Amino acid sequence: MTTQPSPHTDERVSWIPMVALFLAQMLMSFNVAALPVSIGGMVEDFGVPPTAVSTAIVTYGLVVAALVMVGAKLGHRIGWIVVFRFVVAAFAGSALMMILAPSVTWVIAAQAVAGASAAIIVPSLVALIAANYRGAQQATAVGSLGSARALSGVSAFLIGGTLGTFVGWRPVFMVVLALAIAVFLFSFRLHSAAGDKSVQIDVLAALLIGSGIVALTLGFNNLNGWGVLQATGAAPFDIGGLSPAPVLVLIGIVLGQAFFVWTRHRTRTDKVPLVSLSVFGSSRERAAVYAMFVVVSLEAALNFTVPLYIQIVQGRTPFDTSLAMLPFNLTVFITATLVVRFYKRFSPRVIGVSSFTLTTAALLWLSFVVTNNWETLPTIFGLIVFGIGQGALVTLVFNVLVTAAPKELAGDVGSVRGTTQNLASAVGTALAGAMLVGILSLNVGQAVINDVAIPDRLIAQVDLDQVNFISNDQLREVLSRTDASDAEVDAAVQINTDARLRALKLGLLILAGISAVAILPASRLPGYRPGEIPERPGLVTSSAD
Repeated sequence: MTTQPSPHTDERVSWIPMVALFLAQMLMSFNVAALPVSIGGMVEDFGVPPTAVSTAIVTYGLVVAALVMVGAKLGHRIGWIVVFRFVVAAFAGSALMMILAPSVTWVIAAQAVAGASAAIIVPSLVALIAANYRGAQQATAVGSLGSARALSGVSAFLIGGTLGTFVGWRPVFMVVLALAIAVFLFSFRLHSAAGDKSVQIDVLAALLIGSGIVALTLGFNNLNGWGVLQATGAAPFDIGGLSPAPVLVLIGIVLGQAFFVWTRHRTRTDKVPLVSLSVFGSSRERAAVYAMFVVVSLEAALNFTVPLYIQIVQGRTPFDTSLAMLPFNLTVFITATLVVRFYKRFSPRVIGVSSFTLTTAALLWLSFVVTNNWETLPTIFGLIVFGIGQGALVTLVFNVLVTAAPKELAGDVGSVRGTTQNLASAVGTALAGAMLVGILSLNVGQAVINDVAIPDRLIAQVDLDQVNFISNDQLREVLSRTDASDAEVDAAVQINTDARLRALKLGLLILAGISAVAILPASRLPGYRPGEIPERPGLVTSSAD
């Protein structure tokens, strides 16, 4: 039986407990990565547009981000081991819901359950690492979470793509179920202090941050459907003709600010806040949070965009998707694993700025060279370069946060990481869908008006208010129900092809601009050099700034 290490010793202990935490990170990441691969199968099974599947991805991230801070306090109060096992079992239940789902509504509900479970798993990972490992082993354990996340991305696309093509999308989530069972069994080798029933949960802060995140995510996710400014017919209501989507975004920002004001008040009056703001009290920690948000948003946008084009636009298989994404995901995994070797030679600031420069250059390159065929060498090169920058950043910014925090704030570090990553993932996916569909709608509308080969009588028979991504075969099927001639069908298919590609190129160009702006917060990351790092009582003192 593994004994819990003393806080005053660097004695090496068994890595078996870490297996549970490594697999738990893989469990969450595999589940999220499997959803984009399954887009084609779900669209075909349930007869829904691809944006409906993206809602399931957004739902997962939304629930995690809204509840993770409460999850951290529940872990302190109940005990990390007990609550960890309970939520892993709940995650297994969500996998069963996915396997048996009769409709996309069940898929969305299953991801809500998975998100609620992950809201406790995320802070548990950091807290349990702190409880089970010390010194160099602890630093290695923290770094392995980034590797687990990247490895799950590779395996999800390979396994998911293969199963999705030759068997179906549902067996992909049997892998999620198997991972959950394995995590539960290995969790009996973990150790942690008992829960502290005196820990209180700041209910008002939980409501403020939870409501703010829900409002932000719903607003971003419905910008396209409800209208960016003016309300569309699909909007549930309007405010003097104004779309509720930007209003929700504004409400979310206000509630977020109210959360910070209330938390500072609790701290000044010596009351325990929902999360300690000292976790990102300095400009360095805040820079790490900003950088984490941007890079995860960019990753989520790309992970949604590529499967969308390959499976829906090109009408190809999930296996083709896995092959197209393999260079990117493999590069992320290798980079996330090896980047820690550069920490002794380069400061976080240098690595961060260089990595965002790479992601910006890669997205800019892709916006010019990408075509409707993802297997071209220039496209693969762009994905690899983006993967190098992204893999380095995800591991780096997490390391900056955990190494700056005292051990007793390990749960708070985990909750901040979970809130940032999952809100960023939800916002990135939502914005990618809204942005691409919005650009596509504008492109199609302009092309139809300017194309003399598309007569007014045909335009009247097609609903241009509901433009979405469809394959050319699907478009031909839609036009077969009209009186369009063969020449008119060919013209419409060409418009669809050109409009989709222009939407993709412009979307990648916008993402490149976002990545370039992120270089600014990256320049505020710690700038210490090897040998200049002062020792302090952080989670991993050997890397504190």
